[in-house]
Amino acid sequence: MGPIMLDVAGKTLTAEDREILRHPSVGGVIFFARNFENVQQLRELITQIREASHDRLLLAVDHEGGRVQRFRDGFTSIPPAKAFAKLQTLPQAKRSAFDAGWLIASELTSLDIDISFTPVLDLGHQCPAIGDRSFHDDINIATSLASAMIDGLHEGGMKVTGKHFPGHGAVDTDSHKVTPFDRRQKTEIQADMAIFSQLIDLHKLDAIMPAHVIYPVFDDRPASGSAYWLKTVLRQKLNFTGVIFSDDLSMEGAAFMGNYAQRTLAALNAGCDIALICNNRPGVIEALDALSPLNSDKPKLLFHQNRIDYHDLIKTAHWLRCHDSMQRLNEQWLATTMTIC
Repeated sequence: MGPIMLDVAGKTLTAEDREILRHPSVGGVIFFARNFENVQQLRELITQIREASHDRLLLAVDHEGGRVQRFRDGFTSIPPAKAFAKLQTLPQAKRSAFDAGWLIASELTSLDIDISFTPVLDLGHQCPAIGDRSFHDDINIATSLASAMIDGLHEGGMKVTGKHFPGHGAVDTDSHKVTPFDRRQKTEIQADMAIFSQLIDLHKLDAIMPAHVIYPVFDDRPASGSAYWLKTVLRQKLNFTGVIFSDDLSMEGAAFMGNYAQRTLAALNAGCDIALICNNRPGVIEALDALSPLNSDKPKLLFHQNRIDYHDLIKTAHWLRCHDSMQRLNEQWLATTMTIC
């Protein structure tokens, strides 16, 4: 398998999609809202991908809940991370976070999707790229809720990706649009990073996605392309042995690292195991053409472990209970935000 994860054009595969999926450097596919119409269509698209590729590719989606949930019709609506502690006591919030993780994992894996890039471990809600995707600004509350959601994800048969290492919550710019600089002191950045180190120590994180953020007090490169952050800190100091994803190399936060071939090579050389290139097919082709065929066993570590079919899943008492509970919480959150507006 290759270390490149990419997207496909639409709701069915094109001839170009099929050709690219057979490239030896491709190891995975990430889905977006444009790839989804309904459950049956998604199931057929996944079958097409499985048939087009030589190897079993790692299938992924950003499906956190709130504004970052690519699939809607037929899937439980998950509230954003901020909603759990905002609307409930901590014990209730932990129970709901567990149920949300279990629903995300169970529903996605029942359709043969391996991972959601979940949970967000960034602290605070002021960053425009993060906002209500963060559980809390208090590290103890955020860690407690993230841990509960992780347990639910694992219970549902899904591996977990914590993001965005070492912390994206303190910058006031969006790495989708520019390269943010976090100019805080070392102690402040390390304090935010502690949520990652605690969950690593608890063996909760199967994968980590670094931030397209530069922390000048430590290094002059974005964490996603920094050997200091990925090798020296994450691998050596924190003893993380799981999979490291780059964040999307099409984001403007990655433009600092050059063209698409240079960005991909920089991310892999810095320590990323899998490089994401999304929403830019010319960039994907540039990277695949410029790089020598690369192989990696890392994607296999994240294959899902659930074998229940979707139509069987949604008939179970457990799913019905969790689904109804999550729908009520989501409706409460939406009512609250509408009142605020």
